[in-house]
Amino acid sequence: MKITIVGATGRVGRLVLEQATDAGHDVTAGHDVTAVARDTTRLPPTVRAFAVDLASTDRAALESAVDGADAVLSCLGPTSKAEVGIVTTGTTAIVEAMHAVGSRWLVVISASPVATLSTPGSPTPARDPGEGFLMRTVAVPLMKRVFANQYADLAAMEVVVKGSGLEWTIMRPPRLTDKPSTDYRMAIGHNAPHGASISRSALAQAMLDVIGNPDTIHSPVGAAE
Repeated sequence: MKITIVGATGRVGRLVLEQATDAGHDVTAGHDVTAVARDTTRLPPTVRAFAVDLASTDRAALESAVDGADAVLSCLGPTSKAEVGIVTTGTTAIVEAMHAVGSRWLVVISASPVATLSTPGSPTPARDPGEGFLMRTVAVPLMKRVFANQYADLAAMEVVVKGSGLEWTIMRPPRLTDKPSTDYRMAIGHNAPHGASISRSALAQAMLDVIGNPDTIHSPVGAAE
């Protein structure tokens, strides 16, 4: 499968790139990979790469990067408070580029608390069946207060994706860790039950797995350890 990885030098993106280009990996072997990053010098020299700053998009470069892709995997996420908003801005640019060249399937990373985040378009969201009592009453409300701006950015990004007219899959992981594990549980349509955390390595694996599963199109996907 021909895939484009946006944000390929980020903490999740570099793991998606490593797994997608590992010829010894049973699931991801055979992917034809294109990487998009602000600084392509941080990428392996053997990878087809495009330098794009999504904060001030080079439209032509981004269109070239996604042209012909069977799936575009966006690993965008704010790395600091100053970058809050980049996920929505960058995703909007990706959607426009995909429409321009006719690419269809977009996979993005959101977060599990966004499933029940109150937004202008959904002021009273339904309870997510994947959230247990402690997650619903303690952990998730706390995370929504601490990361309010980041989650608002992700919620706005989800609106862009859902209204894009593309084939889309929204990954909603819980807390991310740096453990080396690639084991995870997946839930299509809701958060993974009792999902408290997932390693970035496992999330990378899950993103590559969903592009082999058409049942995940037009659906949020929960993944957790």
